[in-house]
Amino acid sequence: MRKEALITGEIHHVFTRSIAGFEIFRAQSNYKRFVDTLSFYNQATTELRFSKFLELLPKSREKFLKSRVSDPLVQIIAYCVMPTHPHFILKQLKEHGISIFMKNALDSFTRYFNTRYKRKGPLWESKFKNILVQKDEQLLHLTRYIHLNPTSAGLVDKPEEWQFSSYNQFINNNPSGTLPCNWDGILDIEPAKYQKFVNDRISYQRSLAQIKKLLIENYTG
Repeated sequence: MRKEALITGEIHHVFTRSIAGFEIFRAQSNYKRFVDTLSFYNQATTELRFSKFLELLPKSREKFLKSRVSDPLVQIIAYCVMPTHPHFILKQLKEHGISIFMKNALDSFTRYFNTRYKRKGPLWESKFKNILVQKDEQLLHLTRYIHLNPTSAGLVDKPEEWQFSSYNQFINNNPSGTLPCNWDGILDIEPAKYQKFVNDRISYQRSLAQIKKLLIENYTG
């Protein structure tokens, strides 16, 4: 049983990690495949298998995604995919929606990854983690935290340089990205103000990440 229940109609911070810090996303093609997987599996029903979907040309894929009956399991508010772990902010729309969405997407990507890199066994830690988001202010700060993950880890200097998050969708007020997000009616902040809100925290969050890393290294060393 989960430590925190996944409640339909509520917003949750959902994240999982690779086994032993294994670098899963090691090439742009890995990130792209994972994001495509997430987009495809956010449906209660689908008339096309994912393997067949991948055989379609890019324009046909886009046409299929736009034309299929909208029956999402979750509302994706924000996300960030890091080399060893993804973060999501999800609103559960159907009973068990988050669990179904995460299981289908993670299992599908594991099959792809193990075939692609000729490995066997699980790729992720046993269960994804989830934390209930209870306040609007908490949600706003959480989006900033996950969007700053790439800068905190030293992968990029600015969050907009990281292609595999919803940050650019936020600052351009354009929910339709590679993985469509929807924060309408949930977050109400002007793009320019949001960008400043995030940028003001870059150095502080990076410093915290470095301190945390140092403490872990000293503890395990």
